[in-house]
Amino acid sequence: MAFRPLNDRILLKRVAAKAKSAGGLFIPESAKDKPQEAEVVAVGPGKRLADGSRRAPAVQVGDRVLFGKYSGDEFKLDGEEHVVLRDEDILAVLDA
Repeated sequence: MAFRPLNDRILLKRVAAKAKSAGGLFIPESAKDKPQEAEVVAVGPGKRLADGSRRAPAVQVGDRVLFGKYSGDEFKLDGEEHVVLRDEDILAVLDA
């Protein structure tokens, strides 16, 4: 299914949570927090400013980003969990 965010909205797909702790212990599904790291899947055209122009989003498709724990709206798209949030809710872009 095609998904095209509007205005300054961004579609993210969460990265998989680690199943093993740093000490080598396996973490059960019930104890895992949802990761706050995600990959950008789609980007809207940008926020419309007062003069009618648009401010382009700070991220591009394929970027790995960090976002707030309670920001955005979660939903399933083609059976996978996704998050839609505004450009201003992204905290940082993670470089490889």
